[in-house]
Amino acid sequence: MDLTETVTGTRRVYDGRVVNLRVDSVRLPNGKESKREVVEHGGAVAMVPMRDRETVLLVRQWRLPAGKALLEIPAGGMEEGEAPEVCAARELAEEIGMVPGRLLPLYSCYLAPGYSTERIHGFLALDLRHAPEAADEDEFVEVVPMALEEAIARIATGEIEDAKTIAGLTLAARLLPTL
Repeated sequence: MDLTETVTGTRRVYDGRVVNLRVDSVRLPNGKESKREVVEHGGAVAMVPMRDRETVLLVRQWRLPAGKALLEIPAGGMEEGEAPEVCAARELAEEIGMVPGRLLPLYSCYLAPGYSTERIHGFLALDLRHAPEAADEDEFVEVVPMALEEAIARIATGEIEDAKTIAGLTLAARLLPTL
């Protein structure tokens, strides 16, 4: 069965610093016409930084759309043409003042493919070493060291409720015993 939707027209609605918004006119597989609202995003990275075999370095930061501070793994947007691994090292330096000696891929997935082009690349960050802080002017984060086992437990209680963090912590917990 062919599920392809063919774009027949595009209207740009908004061009921003982080995202753009467009409305696509599409022809559906059955020949009917419809509209698709698409948030364009350049992609992102997320890292599970392990201070040692048991301790993950999480960050707590205010998330305006959620209306509260969330406990998350460090993450950030990729610059145009930037490799995910390069972005991951930069973001770790900016958010927690550390750079990884090793980055192991955990996942690469779309966050919300029903309306967004954003793809996120998740990594396990090992052999951390201090780096000069290069914090973003508009980011305020608190670094929260925590036992990985406790972080996994906080997923079940709902205290950790961010999708990239849930995926990263869960996959890291599965991978670490094999290393």
